[in-house]
Amino acid sequence: LRDLCFSGEFSLGGGPAGGGLRILLNYLPLEKALWSSLLKKQRDLYSQFLKEMIIQPGIAKANLGVSREDVTLEDHPLNPNPDSRWNTYFKDNEVLLQIDKDVRRLYPDMAFFQRPTDYPCLLILDPQNEFETLRKRVEQTTLKSQTVARNRSGVTNVSSPLKTSPNSLSEYEVLPNGCEAHWEVVERILFIYAKLNPGIAYVQGMNEIVGPLYYTFATDPNSEWKEHAEADTFFCFTNLMAEIRDNFIKSLDDSQCGITYKMEKVYSTLKEKDVELYLKLQEQNIKPQFFAFRWLTLLLSQEFLLPDVIRIWDSLFADEKRFDFLLLVCCAMLTLIRDQLLEGDFTLNMRLLQVRIK
Repeated sequence: LRDLCFSGEFSLGGGPAGGGLRILLNYLPLEKALWSSLLKKQRDLYSQFLKEMIIQPGIAKANLGVSREDVTLEDHPLNPNPDSRWNTYFKDNEVLLQIDKDVRRLYPDMAFFQRPTDYPCLLILDPQNEFETLRKRVEQTTLKSQTVARNRSGVTNVSSPLKTSPNSLSEYEVLPNGCEAHWEVVERILFIYAKLNPGIAYVQGMNEIVGPLYYTFATDPNSEWKEHAEADTFFCFTNLMAEIRDNFIKSLDDSQCGITYKMEKVYSTLKEKDVELYLKLQEQNIKPQFFAFRWLTLLLSQEFLLPDVIRIWDSLFADEKRFDFLLLVCCAMLTLIRDQLLEGDFTLNMRLLQVRIK
């Protein structure tokens, strides 16, 4: 399986490969006889996550206008106690707003993520459940509070909703009740992940990692796989993040498992493969942080069009030393434009290194 996927003889997404990506991301075992029971168990678990982290809190919030028993002397909306349910709700809203902002603009050059899914989440859309959905939560929070954005470098931007671009919330028209756009499914996956992993929660860029995974599963020609794209994406994304999460933790940047060390490895590998190009970049003081940070953190997902990203990921995930292979791909990208880099000045080379490959 590794050899076939690495060489590109078939893709990990679907068709002949079936559960290939799920195997290589350690979601499914090699023994196919075990798949059915494991998939049922994991998909049921994901449904439980939805109930506990979206539906039940949404029901409690929807009932606040009828019953005031959630507002007590000990726990109320202004309670700063970290254990306060209100405090947790408001902090979750900050995370949700950032996720919502990012997933709405996921792969804007293709219409897929704005289209309705063929398999909307029945738990969420069940008319018997009257609760505050993530969609309603975003709409109400955007109207009532400031938008708080936290990027990978730790910078927090606070802006009044009155001053935001008129297209910021309605960049893509929300589908009518009973329908869900693919970006709404991705939003739910990231929100559940943030709730289950409070140590890292959500950091900008995670949307670019989960996007290709979800697209691969949600476009599978096999309807049985396609129907469960959301749950399968969640667990594959969680397993992948377990391998790369250190890239998203700023306090680990300068450690041996951090992103700074990996960026330096790009240059040390380049020095071995092409010393002339390495010396040229050093002479112009072009640091790997200027371009390799995005390449490594997002697994090249912003450097190529989505079909090409999926082809690269076929080889990346099939390689047992997958992130050593990523370093070699980064060096190959530099080598492919070495003539332009050797001739260019600092400004031209910076532009070359930061442009998206078409």
